[in-house]
Amino acid sequence: MYRVGIDVGGTNTDAVVLKGNEVLAGIKASTTEDVTSGVFEALEQVIAASGIDRARIGAVMIGTTHFTNAVIERRHLDPVAAIRLGLPSGAGLPPMVDWPEDIREMVGDHGYQVKGGYEFDGRVLSPLDEGEIRRIAGEIREKGIRAASVTGVFSGVNDAMELRTREILLEECSGLSVVLSRDIGRHGLLARESAAIMNASLLRLADKTVQAFGHALEQAGVKAPFFITQNDGTLMAADTVRAFPVLTFASGPTNSMRGAAFLTGLKEAIVVDVGGTTSDVGALSHGFPRQASTSVDIGGVRTNFRMPDVFSIGLGGGSLVKGTPENVVIGPQSVGYRVRQEALVFGGQTLTATDIAVATGKAEIGDAALLASVDAELVTAAAKQMTEMFETCVERARISAEPVPVIAVGGGSVLMPDQIGDLQVIRPENFAVANAVGAAIAQISGETDRIFSLTDGVTRDSALAEAEAEARAQAIAAGAVAETIEVIEREDMPLAYLPGNATRIHVKVVGEMGALAEMEVENA
Repeated sequence: MYRVGIDVGGTNTDAVVLKGNEVLAGIKASTTEDVTSGVFEALEQVIAASGIDRARIGAVMIGTTHFTNAVIERRHLDPVAAIRLGLPSGAGLPPMVDWPEDIREMVGDHGYQVKGGYEFDGRVLSPLDEGEIRRIAGEIREKGIRAASVTGVFSGVNDAMELRTREILLEECSGLSVVLSRDIGRHGLLARESAAIMNASLLRLADKTVQAFGHALEQAGVKAPFFITQNDGTLMAADTVRAFPVLTFASGPTNSMRGAAFLTGLKEAIVVDVGGTTSDVGALSHGFPRQASTSVDIGGVRTNFRMPDVFSIGLGGGSLVKGTPENVVIGPQSVGYRVRQEALVFGGQTLTATDIAVATGKAEIGDAALLASVDAELVTAAAKQMTEMFETCVERARISAEPVPVIAVGGGSVLMPDQIGDLQVIRPENFAVANAVGAAIAQISGETDRIFSLTDGVTRDSALAEAEAEARAQAIAAGAVAETIEVIEREDMPLAYLPGNATRIHVKVVGEMGALAEMEVENA
């Protein structure tokens, strides 16, 4: 049995075939507008390159930037009825109040505030106004809105009103898709609400995209189940993606980091993924991307669902190199995927970062003789500045003075030096398709993040055990094998401002998918 990993990027669709821990083949194909044909072409190429029997493919794992791009490019977003349960509090800050005007208009700016919600200690803020919910449902029918989000004040403490509101909406509006904020974001009303609204606006696109992936596999004669990677480096089943497309945000950089960990065997490292236009930088912790602890901006909208702590700089293989040796400028403009047509080493007319890498001997691609007319001092100055840019971003990703290795992945990673300050740079085999490798090795996860009251015989240890049991149950329900599940994150934070000795507990577990666990046993 084999695993196939596919990463659908904005420019390229990368694919790999894995047998156990061995990468049999890795290829790059062009991403297409319809998604299906690009994934189909990548599948056909990687199957041919590996020489495997497609009937022996056990599972296909797909990473995609489709939903992130939809928000950033303001495309394929549906109108949403955004219902907040919280009056009389919060009236001055309506739903989507801090959204950019263009995206707020795209999702319809249908904001509703209703009596309901809870205090921070779980007491009722005000009873739920069910009559108003039914009135809003009538308005939803009249406007032809097909998706709604429901956000209750402190629903992380008590979600009963959110659940009741969904019941009423489904009674009144047949076929309405309802997203509850308690399923999407974490604590923090506005950011959690924004995440729920954004998720609701992407549901139709999610269904279309999942169908496209299924059709591509069907056309390629691959009958194995497929899964989609989420932004914490783990897998979701197709139906889960249909319900929670926002969980795929930033899955591209996450896949690259997971792939880097797999290809090197390192659990603690800094990963630099160098593409054609930008370099994404993040840190590995226990073999998974370190998660951001603050709210994350997606297309100008502030959200608070889990995201990897990754940042980008405008330096890639296609970055333009301009100026003089005394004042050299690299990026952020780039020729991107046209680098093989426009870079000097390929017979083009544009001096790029790739040309600098070839001129300094870091890379052996194209025709180095075509660089004879380039000023040697400009090459030296540009190479020095590129190194400084990488050093700056790597230092930013470090959280301690302890030396950790730097893993360079992505097609443009030939730009990186072999040493960054006191840190060694590692380029593993198959570094150019590390993102697809990361998709192929992804595991199933389960997660709990809620508030416990340490009273009436409930101890810290028993609360942690309960949270872990909940996370394990989620992972098993999603398809993980119980015996393979391990805890990768466990934290508790006492909340001094809440009564009852309250503490917020977060536990995350991962495990192998059933079919893949069997494959590992066979390979062993």
